[in-house]
Order: sequence, then structure tokens, then C-alpha cells
Amino acid sequence: MHRTNILELVKPRIELKEQALAYRAEHFACGERIINGSELFDQIDCYEEWMEKVIKNTERDTVAADWVLTDTYFACRKTDQKIVGMIDLRYELNDFLKDFGNCGYSVRPSERRKGYATEMLFHICNIARRAGLDKLQLSVEKENISSIKTIVQNGGKYERSITFNNEEADIYQIQL
Repeated sequence: MHRTNILELVKPRIELKEQALAYRAEHFACGERIINGSELFDQIDCYEEWMEKVIKNTERDTVAADWVLTDTYFACRKTDQKIVGMIDLRYELNDFLKDFGNCGYSVRPSERRKGYATEMLFHICNIARRAGLDKLQLSVEKENISSIKTIVQNGGKYERSITFNNEEADIYQIQL
């Protein structure tokens, strides 16, 4: 059984800027230069510029030409509204994403191993189901045991393996 009452998924907004920057800084301080599920928050210095891009990617008329319709969320703990994770949902897969999948997620280093990723993915599965998707595809590096467990706990089944940039990863499918 999933814990589903600890977190809420919220869309980026200006009021979350300082918290979001602290979230990113914690990843960077731990040597993590890639923040999965952040829609490139790890590569854009200006929060407002990133937020504008994220908002544009939620609408078919304004989504970037090289991207797909995507919703990006902060996972905030209900008790104190602290950002503990980020997750995105890509409603379709283009040629670039076909081996990566519909969803990416990350959890703040100081908040790991508390079940947050499992709950975040559970919420995204519900959002995807309500949007009419019948499955989600996710990729995970073979050595990322915690993420594999998160995917399996949400019904993920191994489908195939890939190699990208000399890294081996597995593709999982979650039937919705």
C-alpha cells in the first residue's frame, strides 16, 4: 500500500523561487549536476526564465518545438510545504524521449530513503490515468536500485535494456 497523504504535487510558481533554488543548490552541493524530472532546472540560471519555459510546455500551442507537452511539479511535504522532490509527466514521446520515457523524478539528497519518490510516482500515475494515458514508460540506470524499487512498487515491469552515452539503463512500463 502506498502512502499518499504525505506529499502534494504543485506546479512551479514565483512564491516557490527561494525554496526551488535551495533545492537545486542542495543537489549541486552533493555533486549532482543533473536533476531528473526538473525540465532542465539544472541548466537554467534564472528561475523566472525556467518557470516561463515550464508554463509554455504545458500548452500545445506554446510547447517548445523540440519538446513535448509536459507538466512539471514540485513535491511538497504537506506538514511544512518543504520541496522534497521534483517530477515531470511527458504526455507523449518524441524520437529523443522514446528510450527515456514519460516521467523523470528526483528527491532532495537530505530527504531520500523516506518513500517520497514512490509517492510522487504514484501521484503521477493517477494524473496520467486521468489524462487518458494507458501506460507510462520510465528508464533507470541499472545501478539505481532505489529508483528501480520505486518503479516496481508502482507496478513497473521490466521491458528492455538500452545503452546511452556508454551508460546501461533499463526500460520499465507501468500499465495504468
